[in-house]
Amino acid sequence: MGFITLAISQTASAITTKDVTYTVDNQPYQGYYAKADRPNAPFILLIHDWDGLTEYERKRADMLAEEGYNVFAADMFGQGVRPTSVEENKKLTGALYDDRSKMRRLLEGALNAGRLQGNDVRKGITMGYCFGGTAALELARSGFPQKAFVPFHGAFDIPTGQSYDKTTGEILVFHGSADDSVSLESFATLGKTLEAAKVPHEMITYSGAPHAFTVFGSDRYDARADERSWSRYLDFLANTYK
Repeated sequence: MGFITLAISQTASAITTKDVTYTVDNQPYQGYYAKADRPNAPFILLIHDWDGLTEYERKRADMLAEEGYNVFAADMFGQGVRPTSVEENKKLTGALYDDRSKMRRLLEGALNAGRLQGNDVRKGITMGYCFGGTAALELARSGFPQKAFVPFHGAFDIPTGQSYDKTTGEILVFHGSADDSVSLESFATLGKTLEAAKVPHEMITYSGAPHAFTVFGSDRYDARADERSWSRYLDFLANTYK
């Protein structure tokens, strides 16, 4: 997957953070790596929402590293490509929704970047927010071996020709009941699909929570749903890696 360059800093909580440049299809991408202050920490791949890798994902990566996990926050758009409008968001994510093979190559490239940091990515967990949650489910359907796939307010539609028949890990879903972008009917359909495919899963909804309910400082932020989903996620991680 090409070269890796690093820019290293040290946070107040003793976790180590890096910007990591890696290549996919001969194009540069810049992710963010937050390393826990303990040996052999479990690995988490974090996929950003539709506005690219921002301070929000960096903050979430740091929060998880402080809990004892090594986190690689992927870049799905390209080094220096950071959209600033809804139109750009739609264009960049739409291109990947239309080219699932490329989406999978980008996920594999990010996993490889995480592996080159010394992690066993096949025993890791992939999580994502909004678009990133959708991408996490794409990885689940690809059959890549991991312990779990965790979308926060993602989308659940399955592209033609895909299924969960190859999924190897558990799926944990966090969804807002007041999400006006992804319906409860779609949520229920995913549950039925996972049950039919015999994929272990847990699916949680939060009343009154809109789409993107975890994004700090936004007009969609729902503190109750965010705090409860985060607490359940940390419990899930602890039980998965105990």
